[in-house]
Amino acid sequence: MEQKTSSSNLGAVVSVRGSVVDIRFERHLPAIYSLLRAGQDGQIAIEVLAQLDARHVRGIALTPTQGLARGTTVQDTGGPLKVPVGKGSLSRMFDVFGNAIDREGEVSDVEWRSVHRAPPPLARRSTKSEVFETGIKVIDVLVPLERGGKAGLFGGAGVGKTVLLTEMIHNMIGHHEGVSLFCGIGERCREGEELYREMKEAGVLPNMVMVFGQMNEPPGSRFRVGHAALTMAEYFRDDEHRDVLLLIDNIFRFIQAGSEVSGLMGQMPSRLGYQPTMGTELSQLEERIANTDTGAITSIQAVYVPADDFTDPAAVHTFSHLSASIVLSRKRASEGLYPAIDPLQSSSKMATPGIVGQRHYDLAREVRRTLAQYAELKDIIAMLGLEQLSPEDRNVVARARRLERYLTQPFYTTEQFTGLQGKLVSLQDALDGCERILGDEFKDYAERDLYMIGTVDEAKTKTKSGRSGAKHPPKTEAAVAAHEP
Repeated sequence: MEQKTSSSNLGAVVSVRGSVVDIRFERHLPAIYSLLRAGQDGQIAIEVLAQLDARHVRGIALTPTQGLARGTTVQDTGGPLKVPVGKGSLSRMFDVFGNAIDREGEVSDVEWRSVHRAPPPLARRSTKSEVFETGIKVIDVLVPLERGGKAGLFGGAGVGKTVLLTEMIHNMIGHHEGVSLFCGIGERCREGEELYREMKEAGVLPNMVMVFGQMNEPPGSRFRVGHAALTMAEYFRDDEHRDVLLLIDNIFRFIQAGSEVSGLMGQMPSRLGYQPTMGTELSQLEERIANTDTGAITSIQAVYVPADDFTDPAAVHTFSHLSASIVLSRKRASEGLYPAIDPLQSSSKMATPGIVGQRHYDLAREVRRTLAQYAELKDIIAMLGLEQLSPEDRNVVARARRLERYLTQPFYTTEQFTGLQGKLVSLQDALDGCERILGDEFKDYAERDLYMIGTVDEAKTKTKSGRSGAKHPPKTEAAVAAHEP
């Protein structure tokens, strides 16, 4: 149920320009971020963003403004936008106002809190570094995530950000003891409905909260939905002392909504049309995601990269807040190497010997070095052919191609499309596989035997089952290099 208006401070609409509403108050001016209500039963919500003079405020509507006219009475609720927090919010789906949108009736056993909260002070923050396992080989080996850290999934349209995020939810909720919170900013309604159904079928909804601000909603609503989700996450961290897994899809849509709000408010745009306050607005959201002495909020955020341009201000500003950046590559996706993570562009602050251990660090460096050497040799192979390489370089190419295929993985969330059963691989098994491939244990195996498997030993069973049927002719290195999955 929505928050009730308790104030009798009334104003009148002066002008309406799309989502921007100017209102005149005779008694006293509402504070910035105050929520105002207008229309029948107060269904039109307006958030104050500027005080123009001693009598006028300018606000942005969080709902459509149809039916709003000059002279319409507006009521000041006496406080900011609030959302429900508490045990009663678990297993439910909300909109930006805290209304349940899952047709499961009213929400009970909750209290209402403002979405505008300060980040925890530095004195309360935890400084312990701990790795957060995902069960996805390429991430755990090359881009280890931090418990209580922020990880970004960067990629253009259609390279698999949402699929990877959904797979992480599936893998983590099973062995993640805390609460999971999914925040959809500018989501397609199809994605929200599918996620809700999948989580219900997997039986993980009792420890999950979902908050959605969909694509068709006004920019003001999409701009505030991230703050609403964070307020709920902070309750579980600070009041219940539980670890929270916060999944945001998509942080670029938050910046985009801020850009629309800024343009509507008449601010001068900065580079590439973004709002001049983008850095501040993103920081206000990101700095609230933190480890404290009572609990941790671990965040995984999908970040759409416009036109695959990583120098775009939205991507650059987001990079600076993250402890791990997972970059998805369109080229790898086109080659069928899923998850399409680019191992050379992706990075993590956790990949140091002091945190992951010397063996993991050395293996990850060796894997990167092998893949980087192969990337350099690709031009020579394209021009002159594999035969012109030295035997040593040919071995590097063979190892790199086998590593590339070994780092692919069938996902639980794509079983219905691929027909391949999903696999969860422990960090130890993933490291052993990389070590054995680098040690040339699999140099006599066909590359396809390492494609879309879980642990490396599955390649041997795959080979046996393959050879017991139609026998493969022995492959030359050139044929192996030309082979695509």
